[in-house]
Amino acid sequence: MKLTVDRISKHYGKKQALTGVSFEMENGVYGLLGPNGAGKSSLIRILAGVMEASEGEILVNGVNRRKREREYRMKLGYLPQSLDFYPEFTGLDYLRYIAALKGLKGAAAERKITELAEQVRLTGDLHRKCVHYSGGMKRRLGIAQSLLNDPEVVILDEPTAGLDPYERIKFRNLISLISRDRTVLLSTHIVSDIESIAKETVMIKAGMVGNMQSNQSFIKDMENKVWLYRMPVDELVEYQNDHLISHVLPAGDGMEVRIVSEDKPFPDAIQAAPTLEDAYLYEFHSGEGSLR
Repeated sequence: MKLTVDRISKHYGKKQALTGVSFEMENGVYGLLGPNGAGKSSLIRILAGVMEASEGEILVNGVNRRKREREYRMKLGYLPQSLDFYPEFTGLDYLRYIAALKGLKGAAAERKITELAEQVRLTGDLHRKCVHYSGGMKRRLGIAQSLLNDPEVVILDEPTAGLDPYERIKFRNLISLISRDRTVLLSTHIVSDIESIAKETVMIKAGMVGNMQSNQSFIKDMENKVWLYRMPVDELVEYQNDHLISHVLPAGDGMEVRIVSEDKPFPDAIQAAPTLEDAYLYEFHSGEGSLR
């Protein structure tokens, strides 16, 4: 399925949340990367059909989504940023409830629930009430419900919130597995969520997006802009107020500082291999202009 975001804008009264957002996606994992408050959730909710855009349209295989609303919803899996549960629901109750809403019934629904519960490691907890789940367990339950109808498009809004490092790795592996014949959009402010699995990434800043491009392309654009330099701690305290620093490590009696700068910051600074995190930091601290 080809999903096209075409000049989407959204305003709440006088506040402009999104401005002319455009990009395309087909099979694979795509990252929507930006800080909290950048407009990610507004865009995700529009894509999921939870709310309408003020301007622009969503196209499904070149056709306006509204003309195929029912078909689109049947092919959509959605994990919102926050999940609510009826107090009396167990994990199994919740998955059966969502399965029924998605048209799954009987043995087929039970098989799918069993399969997904195993994939997200909730098999032994399905009979516990959801309100007693940890934050990570709730996210895993949310991931499971988003996949119940074998969707062609999966939209995940901050899906790793509350997951520990091990769970985050398991989640990334699961997403890689399910994306072979699906379009997956993963919205996050955590670079590592999409660094190794996203086919392409679009960065969003103050409601505007740049180009959808590969992570390697973002990294290539950062060549000759990342530097390593050792400095005393007291010098670092003052220096970091006016410069872009992506990482700091103790080094002897000083600190090794990773500096993101178009110009060589010190005569004896050493050039370093850039990462997607460097690119992300550069994009969101390089003034108020448009993203690339």
